[in-house]
Amino acid sequence: MISRSKSISLFLISCYLIFSCTSLENMERELGVVSTFSELVNAGVKVLALSSPMTPAEMERFYPLAKEEAAKYGVSAVREADLIKTALFPEDIAEGKEVLLLFQGNTKYAYDQIKADQAALIKENAYDESAQIEIARRFGRLLSYTPRKINRLLAENTDYRTLDDFNIQATNVFLYYKDLKKATDFYTQTLGLELLTTYDNASILKITDEALLVLVDAAKGMHSADEPKTVALALLTDQLPEWYDYLQKEGVPIKYTYKPKEGGPHDGFVAIDPEGYLLEFELFKQHKENEDFVPYLEQNEPTNTKVTYGGKTLNFHGAITWLYYQDVLAMQDFSEDIMGFELVADQGWTKIYRVTDSGFIGLVDERRGMHKFSKEKAVTVSFILEDLDGWYDYVNRKKPFELRDGGFEEEPDGRYKAFVGYDLGQYYYEFDKFFDHPDNEKLMPLFK
Repeated sequence: MISRSKSISLFLISCYLIFSCTSLENMERELGVVSTFSELVNAGVKVLALSSPMTPAEMERFYPLAKEEAAKYGVSAVREADLIKTALFPEDIAEGKEVLLLFQGNTKYAYDQIKADQAALIKENAYDESAQIEIARRFGRLLSYTPRKINRLLAENTDYRTLDDFNIQATNVFLYYKDLKKATDFYTQTLGLELLTTYDNASILKITDEALLVLVDAAKGMHSADEPKTVALALLTDQLPEWYDYLQKEGVPIKYTYKPKEGGPHDGFVAIDPEGYLLEFELFKQHKENEDFVPYLEQNEPTNTKVTYGGKTLNFHGAITWLYYQDVLAMQDFSEDIMGFELVADQGWTKIYRVTDSGFIGLVDERRGMHKFSKEKAVTVSFILEDLDGWYDYVNRKKPFELRDGGFEEEPDGRYKAFVGYDLGQYYYEFDKFFDHPDNEKLMPLFK
């Protein structure tokens, strides 16, 4: 015997087939979408989900079935005839149509509040570009989109861009020395890094293909070697015991000794380079903190150094530039919304962002880190771009951060050009592009 609820469902389907131009196949597909989204909402994967837009007549026939389907998962389904218009989607995506809001708890209140705030901004003539982006981000977060997904949607529908849209080819960090030769010898001979090129004021070395290190003669650089060294460079490796024994044998000063911890998220030790910069040799392990991070590291091919110890060629498979801030949460927004970096590990007081597959930026709360915040610092963080001109034009038009005086620096010999800005902690952010030149012979293949 057919149950009453099943009879009602069959009746509604029959009505739908009689009165709608939409086929049974399409309706079943849309019910499948509602079912899938409802399951995701119930599982906590999504806060708010939307059905496909439908005409009011289609929604009138579809709604009872969809409501019944959502209820199987403890999810509410509410008709919305005036979907909020934001920069996430084309304005006409639901023009003259209705969608279903699928949610639990007080999510509908949060959605209505976004609409009310948007209406108030429009009424006050305050719905400028910045406000439009913020309303779009609030709606995107309610839809459980990641910051990178929100950035992509904004880039598709507005002239908003992040650094990620201009093809980041490598990360780079500049460190400043009184004795450049001694520093270069340490990194090339003791650590065995490959020297890619030398300029009259700098040595450029390879940690991995997408993570570089530049040692600068402080007498000719943007920073003094006497400024606080408010940075730490993490060299990522799965050969911690070998590196630790080797560096002790070489007489390299150790600040924090190697004490592996069972079950912890990472192990490591900290060495000190010839002029006091901290080098953290680090291994990130499979742990709930690292579930997004470890897959990148494990897929990276190790980059061999020239060091052989214990019968092994020692190597690195990535690098993190650790930077120290008073307000990590503000820098988190800057890193995600302005720069477009992907958060891959969140330790609470530290945040690790992927810039390239092997080059990462780490934000550290100075209250718990190895350094305290300092306004001046002997470090420049650098990003090598394919479309440097496009990024420079965008930054000049939109002013997402402050630029250092001087604009483009075009090196007289035609080896590179660059410009510099500041992040929220007053770290220098340099953006570079290198060109074919005899001095860049080993450098250029990395960017092709």
